[in-house]
Amino acid sequence: MPSKDAPNTAARPPKAPRPKRSWPNRLSRLAWATFALLAGFFFLLPILVGSNFLFLFGKSPSLEELENPKVEQPSEVYTADGVQLGRYYRENRYPVPLDSMSPWLVKALVATEDIRFQEHAGIDPEALGGSVVAALRGQKRGGSTITQQLAKNLYKTRREEQGALGKVPGVGTVVAKLKEWLTAVELERRYTKDEILRMYLNTVDYGSQAYGIKVAAKTFFSTTPDSLTPEQAAVLVGGLNNPTAFNPKFHPEAATRRRNLVLTRMAQAGVLPAAQAQALQARPIVLQYQVEKHVDGPENYFRSAISQFVSSWCEQNGYDMYRDGLKIYTTLDSRMQEHAEEAVQKRMKALQRTFDNFWRNRDSAPWVDEQGKEIPNFIETQIKRTELYKRLAEKYKGHPDQLEMALRTKRPMKVFTWKGDGDTTLVMSPLDSLAYYKHFLQAGMMSMDPYTGHIKAWVGGLNYRFFQYDHVRQGKRQAGSTFKPFVYLTALDKGYAPCDRIRDQRVTIKYVEDGKPMEWQPDNVTREYTGSNMTLRHAMARSVNSVTAQLTERVGWDEVAKYAHKVGIRSKLLPVPSIGLGSAGDVSVYEMVNAYSTFVNGGFRPEPLIVTRIEDRNGNVIKQFDPQQKPAISAETAWLMLYMLRGGMEEPGGTSQGLWEYDLWKNDNQIGGKTGTTSNYSDGWYMGVTKDLVTGVWVGGEDRSIHFFRSEQGEGGRMALPIFGSYMEKVYKDSELGITPGHFAKYPGKINRKYICYSEDDRPRRKKIEIDSIATDDLLERINSGETPIPDSLKVPQ
Repeated sequence: MPSKDAPNTAARPPKAPRPKRSWPNRLSRLAWATFALLAGFFFLLPILVGSNFLFLFGKSPSLEELENPKVEQPSEVYTADGVQLGRYYRENRYPVPLDSMSPWLVKALVATEDIRFQEHAGIDPEALGGSVVAALRGQKRGGSTITQQLAKNLYKTRREEQGALGKVPGVGTVVAKLKEWLTAVELERRYTKDEILRMYLNTVDYGSQAYGIKVAAKTFFSTTPDSLTPEQAAVLVGGLNNPTAFNPKFHPEAATRRRNLVLTRMAQAGVLPAAQAQALQARPIVLQYQVEKHVDGPENYFRSAISQFVSSWCEQNGYDMYRDGLKIYTTLDSRMQEHAEEAVQKRMKALQRTFDNFWRNRDSAPWVDEQGKEIPNFIETQIKRTELYKRLAEKYKGHPDQLEMALRTKRPMKVFTWKGDGDTTLVMSPLDSLAYYKHFLQAGMMSMDPYTGHIKAWVGGLNYRFFQYDHVRQGKRQAGSTFKPFVYLTALDKGYAPCDRIRDQRVTIKYVEDGKPMEWQPDNVTREYTGSNMTLRHAMARSVNSVTAQLTERVGWDEVAKYAHKVGIRSKLLPVPSIGLGSAGDVSVYEMVNAYSTFVNGGFRPEPLIVTRIEDRNGNVIKQFDPQQKPAISAETAWLMLYMLRGGMEEPGGTSQGLWEYDLWKNDNQIGGKTGTTSNYSDGWYMGVTKDLVTGVWVGGEDRSIHFFRSEQGEGGRMALPIFGSYMEKVYKDSELGITPGHFAKYPGKINRKYICYSEDDRPRRKKIEIDSIATDDLLERINSGETPIPDSLKVPQ
């Protein structure tokens, strides 16, 4: 009996030996397996690339991006009256339809770049095969179609993040090419051939910062795309291969050879007769070259303010002002802006002549100290604050002699001048140039609708090309007597009336500063004191310092600062006794116009606006900026302040009397205003208010030490008031603006304080009059003028 452990050999027959596979069979199976894997890989590759599988391939254009490609497009800026101010862009591009382009463009493009464009579906196998064969022979030959090039331009398929595989040398190029092919095929599925040509010609770089055919035609030939001749089209298409190397402005010989090649291709394609092609090849390239800047349009200070505002908004809301094709609508009125610029230019040109003559007859330069002596080494000190000095100091670090030589080396410089076209070339050193510019008086002016806050005119200086410092918002100076109305505002809001009186007399104001007792004795401008018991209106109209100082002490200088901030002053103010004379802090024209607008706007402080709305490239409103205003003071106080400001014209000796010289007084016009002059006549101000506009003007040297010495030239009524007068005269004469002379709106409620005060020199009729309604305003005006006797019902015993 067999053992249990013995194998059961009878039950299992022996296995037959396996036949050995031949090497040919093994290779065949391996080849088929490899082919299957490769076929599967290439079948799945488009899906893997398109989906960015495991983040290996990087982002591809989405369906939304394919159907709505975002071509970089300039943003345009418009005034309130529809005038284009200019554009902002990185790639200067302005798309036009295909039927607005010369047919020679399409013929030249297809003949040169993609002869089978109408036959393929995005990829040209014949051209691709030819480029591979050329590469194997060591030659360079392009195989990209127009559609592939468009894909590369529109979606930056080679510059976008390529994923993990893109970092592998050589693989990144393959991945980018795959994306380019896939994108080209998708473009062909979604767009017609004409649409692809239109997008291509509107997006490619033609050189010299010209992107798109409209800008290229203007840049190189000063023409439009539909007017391009065959040879001009050949020049532009020829440059597409290398916009720098074939730029006809800088490389005319290379550009000519390339143009001639394009003409040859056009002849070979049968779109241009061979004889005509040969004739055109013999001609030189004739350019009318003009490059637009990244910000085209007139250079001015308002444009700079707009760009700062819109750039900030875009950054916060995910837009790009330089590429998203926004349409920016501003509050500026081009006509009022022109009137403002003309008024500033006319006055400053004449004032500069006076200033130069004034200092020409003196022994010193116009930069002087408090004693009127020339400040030593002023220019040498000032130049150390400039960017030029900082660059030179870094360049010649450790070599002071070379730095000094560089600062004194003369060379031709284009500089500003009031003569001729506004510029001239002089031979001077950097030190000479700085001294030259320091002699110029500067100006800032802003005009605003006090009800909406819409800024209508903004002149930040003499000439933006040479003086880019903005004296409307960037520059801040002491306001002088234009700050006094805030003292009277504080008093009126605390119960004082325009007819209340304070004596014009020398006073000593005692106060405590940093724990120490102090005294301050303000001087009147004339150094004289009348002893007259003046009404507040008369004192403000004549800008009497002694009365203002006493009133400041009564209401509190800290309260004056508080009220100034309430109505629109944003700068820091020191609560000191001299605050009412405008020496407690520096303020801007922008702030002052805002504050004075509160008086005209019934006590509501309007927020200044420079942009009303922003639209996207398709005209959809993406942001509307509506007028914003906040209650600041009572309507009654605001109306009384207008009455106070009118005193500058209506009170004897009022500082606004110079406005009588201008044609402003039709329809019994009412204008309120206040002059301002700071110490040593360093700053001249005028703030003017009408029923429609509030306008602020500042004039002075770039540095406080540069100024006139006499009131005949240096006070605000002489320097700044004429600019306001000339501006308003032009505005009133411009019938298209619809701004006319007239009265301020009457206060609709009940006035509880005395507000009509008799003239100081009208003693026979001067009476105290109690009044409780604005309805008697016309009657009292006639009484004041002497046309109507005082009714017994209004007489109050003295």
